This record gives sequence, C-alpha cells and structure tokens, in this order.
Amino acid sequence: MFRALLVEKNADGQTRAGVQELADERLPEGDLTVAVEHSTLNYKDGLCLTIGGGLVKSYPHVPGIDFAGTVETSEDPRYSPGDKVILTGWHVGERHWGGYATRARVRADWLVPLPEGMTTRQAMAIGTAGFTAMLAVIALEDHGLARGDGEVLVTGAAGGVGSVAVALLGALGHEVVAVTGRPETEAYLRDLGATRIVPRADLAETVKRPLEAETWAGCIDAVGGAMLARVLGQMKYRTSVAAVGLAGGATLPATVVPFLLRGVNLLGIDSVLRPYADRVRAWDRLARDLPMEKLEAMIRPATLADLPELGAAILKGQVQGRVVVDPHA
Repeated sequence: MFRALLVEKNADGQTRAGVQELADERLPEGDLTVAVEHSTLNYKDGLCLTIGGGLVKSYPHVPGIDFAGTVETSEDPRYSPGDKVILTGWHVGERHWGGYATRARVRADWLVPLPEGMTTRQAMAIGTAGFTAMLAVIALEDHGLARGDGEVLVTGAAGGVGSVAVALLGALGHEVVAVTGRPETEAYLRDLGATRIVPRADLAETVKRPLEAETWAGCIDAVGGAMLARVLGQMKYRTSVAAVGLAGGATLPATVVPFLLRGVNLLGIDSVLRPYADRVRAWDRLARDLPMEKLEAMIRPATLADLPELGAAILKGQVQGRVVVDPHA
C-alpha cells in the first residue's frame, strides 16, 4: 500500500481531491519505483488539483509534477535501489501519476541523479520552478549576459520561478531588479538579492512607442502579456529576455522593432521535455550557485492534505516562494 492525494471527477465534471491509501497494483507502468520523500507545488499542480486545465487526461489521478526520493526497484541499469533521484517534467503529474504520493512508478529516462551535497528537501524547494529559473539564467549567459553588464530584470519576482531567479542572479553578482505587485514582499525580495524593487503597475501597460530608453541588460520574465511587450522595448542593444511564464496572459501585444533595431533576443524556456544533458547541467549549477540559506528562506512546508487549498491559492497568485510537500506527514 502507499499513500496518495487522489483527484477524482464525478459525473457532473466536478473534481474532488482527498488523501487515500492505495494498493501498489494501482501504480502506472514504468521500469523504476521511487520512494517519494518530498514534492512541491507549481502553477500546473494548482490546475491539476482543481479544474484540470486540460492537463489531466484521465481520472482518478495523482498530481505532482515534481518529486525527489530514493529508488526502491529498478529494471534499468542506470539506477539501483538506494540511489537518490529527482524527477521534473515529462508530463508526470499530468498524463502520468505524479509525486503527491509516498511511492511513484516512472520511466528511468525521466530521472536525473540528485547532485552531491543536495538533499531531496532542497531539491524540491527548487523543483520545476527553480530548475526553470536556472535554465533561464544559463540561456541568458549563453547569449552574452555577464556580471557588470547592468541591471537584470525579474518579473513575477515573488513567485516560485522569480524567487529562485532573484537568488541565483544576486549570488552570481548581478544587479537584480525585482518586479512585483505585492508591496509586502519587498523585504523578502531584498533578502533574496534584489537591489531594487519595481511596482508591477509601472510595467503593466503597453505604450505606443515601440522603443523606450535602453534600461535592462537581461530579463527573466514569468508574466508574459503586456508586461513582456513593454520590457522588450526597454532592453539594451543585443540583450535577451528569457520567457518562462504567462501569469499575465498568453498574448504578446508587441512589435518586431526591438528585434530589428536593437537585436533583442526573446528566448523561450521549456523545462518539460528538456534533454538529459541540459537537466544535469542545470542541476549541477543549482547545487553550486544557489545559496542554500536563501533557498531555506523561501520554503513553506506542507502536507498532502494541505494541497487542495494551496492549489487554489497558487492559481490566484497568493503563494510566495516555494512549497515543500512531505507526503509522509
């Protein structure tokens, strides 16, 4: 038997989530079984816990797009019982049962080894959000961002991706400007490494001018929509924006002028189907570059029973930092 948060859908299309004891025979197909030690909460998890958002293909379902734990059984020579592993992405927790359980069965191809010196709790404080933030930082670096180039903007800074991005960029020596619509998070963001705070309202509206003063040496954008369009027109010559989210909308009311006259790059960051080598590179960088004391300041502990309420809250933008789930609590 294992313990899991099971989401069920009734005949009226309404979903209900509750903690249940399930037989191991109900685990999905896979060549490897993991004893889950920690999971976390992302925006996608909020969707899967509530309305589904088109992500969940069949019910009943166990959400949780991330988990970390210890291999129990393995049919793949790359992993042996006792190995510590991380899973993020690959539509686990959406199409395939995920990490909101004490046990998970998955494909070995979807895993990466836990970096040396990192705990499973720390890995899930990072989770998909932090992994995505690291991919964004690497993309900006690969396109020329270097320490001393100027201010680097992070939008949606108090959220999961934004929090880790602020901490990473600050630790790497960048001048970090954090955009947030929640004034009460200013002290939190400064503690993470932000040198300046910009109210969301200052960037929330589009302007008629396709170009404004060259301001930012780089940007990690978790908002999209009108804010991303505005930021593109404020980027310095031949700099880049790494787009990681759409909290402000999926449409982009922008012009091509920043790309043509300033050589601005818009870099799309996908974390779901990222190749293995990219994943290992990002996790190794996280283990090396992310200050773990900053990470600890982001953590909000939770149990499986807490997740339905937290899932609704994250969809409303009401969750600060990183939720770490202990499925055994």
